[in-house]
Order: sequence, then C-alpha cells, then structure tokens
Amino acid sequence: MKPHYFLIALTVVTIFFMLQLFEPFLKPLIVALLLAVATNSLNVYFKHHISNTFLSTTIMTILLTAIFFVPLLYCIFSFATLINKIDQKALIEMFEVAKHWVENIPNDFIFFKEQLIKILEKVDIPEFIQNLFSVGAFLGKNSAKFIIDMIMILIFFFFFTFYSNNLAHYFKEALPLKSEDSNALFYESSNVMSVVLYSILATAILEGFLFGIFVSFFNYDGILLGVLYGFASLVPVVGGLIMWLPVAIYEIFAGSTTNAIAIAVYSIVVISIIADTFIKPIIIKYINQRVVKTPTKVNELLIFFAIVAGLSTFGFWGMIIGPAMVTFFISLLQLLKKFSDDFYSLERTIENRR
Repeated sequence: MKPHYFLIALTVVTIFFMLQLFEPFLKPLIVALLLAVATNSLNVYFKHHISNTFLSTTIMTILLTAIFFVPLLYCIFSFATLINKIDQKALIEMFEVAKHWVENIPNDFIFFKEQLIKILEKVDIPEFIQNLFSVGAFLGKNSAKFIIDMIMILIFFFFFTFYSNNLAHYFKEALPLKSEDSNALFYESSNVMSVVLYSILATAILEGFLFGIFVSFFNYDGILLGVLYGFASLVPVVGGLIMWLPVAIYEIFAGSTTNAIAIAVYSIVVISIIADTFIKPIIIKYINQRVVKTPTKVNELLIFFAIVAGLSTFGFWGMIIGPAMVTFFISLLQLLKKFSDDFYSLERTIENRR
C-alpha cells in the first residue's frame, strides 16, 4: 500500500471516531463555529480598537449573549409562566364573545359567516387548555437542555473567536487550494454570512423594538411581544401580520376597538411601511458598505426558506445552521464562478497569442 493511501485511510478512520467522541457536542460546536465566522468582521473591528485579545473576545461573547440568547431565554420563561397562569373561565368567556360576534355578522357576508361558525364549532376549550399545559411541560422539560446547549455554544464561540487568526491560518494551509483561493473562500463565506446575520438581527431588533415599545402602552409585555415580533419579521411580507393581527383581534373581543385600530394602523404605517420599506434598506446598505466592506445581497425569501428548512432538520438551532449552509453554498458558487472566469480568461489569452 502506498503511504498516502494509508494516511488517507487512517485520517478517515480517525475522523469517524472523533465524530463519535464529540457527537453530543457537534450541534453546539457547529453553531458556535458558524456564529464565529459570521461575526468575524466585528471581531476584527474590536481587535483593531482593543489591543487585549481576551478583552475583545469577552466583549464579543457578552454582546452575542445579550442580543441573541437573553431574549430567547426570556421568551421561554415568559411562556412557561403565562401558560401556568391561564384562566380557563376567562378563555370560555372570550370564546362565547367570539361566537356572539360571529352570529351577529350580517347575512350579506353569509359565506364568511358560515366558515367562521364551522371553525368555532371545532374549537374545544378544555382540550385547547390541556394542549397548552402540554406545551408548558415541554418547555419546562427542554429549557434545561436549551440552557446547556447555549452555555456550550458560548464557550465554543469564545474559543473560536479568541483563536480565530490561528485557526483560519491553519485551515487555509490545510486546504488543497492556492493561498489566494483559500483566502477568497474564507473571505466570501464570512462576508455573505455576516451580511445575512447582521441583516436578520437589524431587522428583528428594529421592528421588534418599535412594536414592543408601542404595545407596552396598552399594558402588554413589551419585551415578550417585541422579541416575538422580531422573529416573526423574518417571514417575508406577512411576518408582522402574524403578530399584530392576533393582538388587534384580542382588543376587539375585549371591547377596545380603538386600541385595535391604533395597533393595526401603527403596525402597518410605522413598522411595515416606514421601518421595513425605508429604514431597513438604509441599515442593510450601511452594513454592506461600512461593516463588511463588500456589498452583498441575498434574497430574503431564500433566507426564510433556509430558516424553515433548518428548523425542520436540525431543530431550534437550525435557524442559524440553515442560513449559514445556504450562504456557504452561495460562497462556493461565487468561488467557482471566479475559477470559471479565470479559466476562460486564460483560454482567450492563449488563443490571442496564437
């Protein structure tokens, strides 16, 4: 057997056992690595302005915790508390109000009225409450695992960020590519992932903040609804509608039609039109020009489907893994395009010399 074949076989076997050894930590490891790659431009910025690498890495880790993980934990614990405080009697009263409202719909809208009656006939409040308690039990059972995964991700993220230069240099040297091609692959991957991550965060924070601040004036939990609106904003076109419409309907059933109109108008005009149509593109343009330097545009619908596919395949952390895999694939396509352009350019040069 030739020595290099032996080394390849030995490497494959070793990788297999390494995967078996670290299998419980693979998902947190991958998520942390992808987050480290996506935030590389921010890491470079901090290292440029803060000479102490340990301090800059600590700041990066704290920022990631504050922006991403703390709101998620708040949502989980808020849902668990909310479910435990559900008043079955109040739900039944609201259901009766809804039935009464549907029955009084004019017969001019008979089709719409019949459909709503059919839907309400299928609603079983006791069963609905039982399902809610099941969801609460599920959240309580899995919150511990989520916290452990979160801690592992933060630990791995810290070390990936702290040793980012050494790791990047090592893997560039290990890849069977030219130095400039390795640099191009790493740069393109980091660039596209950064744009996607920063755009998602900017959209979620901006729109979630605007919605949370406004609904807090109506005695809602502004932090919880703001975080939920931020996640809903990742759904193209109808994302905001998923959040403000149920709140407006609840206000109508509670007898506060004025509040419902105010929430609907604010959500459509201020968030959907002003923030999403005018302010959001400015933020993304700023990210492209000032943060990642090279302008990059990734279709929002593609990112949305990547998030959905990631969630269905990898669970909760798939919302990070899915878009990262898609953006890495886009980076590979861009590198292949570069290879193709260089190849045809070389061919034309050879033909011209003939």
